[in-house]
Amino acid sequence: MSVENVMKIIKDNDAKFVSMRFTDTRGMVQHLGWPVSNFSEELFEEDIMFDGSSIAGWQPINESDMAMRLDPHSAVIDPFAQETTVIIRCSIYNPIKGDGIADTAYFGPEPEFFVFDGVRWASGMDSVFYEINSYEGAWNSAQDFDEGPNLGHRPGVKGGYFPVPPIDSMSDLRAAMCQAMMDMGVTVEKHHHEVGTAGQAEIGIKYNTLVRMADQTQSYKYCVKNVAAAHGMTATFMPKPLVGDNGSGMHTHQSLFKDGKSLFVGDMHCGLSQEALYYIGGIFKHARALNAFTNPSTNSYKRLVPGFEAPVLLQYSSFNRSASCRIPFSPEAGRRVEVRFPDPLANPYLAYSAMLLAGLDGIKNKFDPGLPTELDLYELSSADEKAIPHVAASLAEALAALDSDRDFLKAGNVFTDNTIDSYIDLLTEDVKAMQLVTHPLEFEMYYSG
Repeated sequence: MSVENVMKIIKDNDAKFVSMRFTDTRGMVQHLGWPVSNFSEELFEEDIMFDGSSIAGWQPINESDMAMRLDPHSAVIDPFAQETTVIIRCSIYNPIKGDGIADTAYFGPEPEFFVFDGVRWASGMDSVFYEINSYEGAWNSAQDFDEGPNLGHRPGVKGGYFPVPPIDSMSDLRAAMCQAMMDMGVTVEKHHHEVGTAGQAEIGIKYNTLVRMADQTQSYKYCVKNVAAAHGMTATFMPKPLVGDNGSGMHTHQSLFKDGKSLFVGDMHCGLSQEALYYIGGIFKHARALNAFTNPSTNSYKRLVPGFEAPVLLQYSSFNRSASCRIPFSPEAGRRVEVRFPDPLANPYLAYSAMLLAGLDGIKNKFDPGLPTELDLYELSSADEKAIPHVAASLAEALAALDSDRDFLKAGNVFTDNTIDSYIDLLTEDVKAMQLVTHPLEFEMYYSG
C-alpha cells in the first residue's frame, strides 16, 4: 500500500486519529495516538522519536532516545476504537538481510487461546491463589448458577476437539473474532474449538511473509482479546492456564521460496528437499536457544511436558503430531515444515526471525536432522525417550542456551550481542520472580515434613 493510499483511507473514512503501534520485547503492543489534524505524508519519511528507556529491556535512561518509522503497508482501520482510527505499525529494527539461499520466507502460525468468563489472582506474603471462572469448564458440571440453570452441555477434559454447539458454546464468539480479523485485513481460513475444556480455541489464518505475518499475529491477538471483552469475557494466550488439560501452543508453518519456486519440495524423506531437511536440522541444532524466543515465559514450560500433546522431543515426521516438527500433507506448492513447540506468548517478530535464522544456519552448515519417526513419541519407554534430544525444560535453561548459542542469530546483523544480552536480562527477571514465590503445592508436599 502506498503512502497516498493511506492518506486516502484516512480521508475517505473521516478518521480522527492514527494509532502508531510497535511490539516490545515481551511481545506486547505499544501505541501512540496521533490526531489526524496533525498528521501528514511527511511523517512517513521522518523518524518519530520516543523514550526507549520506558520500554522494558530497551534503552538505559542516559541513552533513551529511540525512533520509529511508519510502515504504510500495515495501515488498517481499528474496528474497536470509538473515534475512527487508522492503525499503522512501525519499524524499530533492521530488516533481515539476504544471504542468497532464498528470497521469500513464508510463516503460518496457529495461535491457540482460552476464553474464560472471569479470572482472579493474587500473590502476597500470606496467600497465593488464582481462580478461573468458566461456564464451559468441565469442573462446573455440578455448579448452580445464579444467572440461570446449568444446562450441562460442556466439553470434558481433553474433549473439546471439536463438537458442535451447544457443547461448543463459543462458536458465535469465534465467528465475531474472525469477522474482526477480516475487517483488519487478515485472511481467515477456519475456526474451531480446541482440545481443552473451558473455551480453548484456534482460528486458522493464511500464511504470509515474515514481517507481514508478525503484524497479522498481533492483529489476531488484538481482535481475540477485544471481541472477548466486548462480550463480557476474557481471553488469554497463556500457554498453560489450566492444570490437567492441554495448553495453548502456536505451531508455526514455515517454507522458503526463490524465484517463485519452493525450496522445500524434493524426493527425500516426507517429500522434502535436502535444503528442507537441513532447515529442520538447524531448528533442532538451535532448539534450546530458540526456546528463549518461542517459549518466553516461565508458564511456557508447564505446557512443554509429555502427555498433553506438547512436542518436547526433537524429531520430525510426516503425520505424527507427537513430533516437534511435522510435515503436513500438502501439494508441492504448499510443502512446508511445522515447528510445534512455540507458544503464543512469543514476540512474533523475534520468534519468526530466530527460527528462520536457525533454519538458514542449518542449510549453510548442512545440519542433518536424522531419520523421521512415525512412532507415538508419547508412548516411548523412559530409556528410549532419554536417547532423543529434548527442548529446554525451563526458561532458565533456555536463556542459558541462548547465551551460549547465539552466533547464528547475528548473521546479517539481525540480532546483536547487545540485543541478546538485554533480552536475557529482561527475562531473567521473570525467572527470579518465580523463584521467590512459595507455591501452594509446596504446602501439600512439604508442610508436615
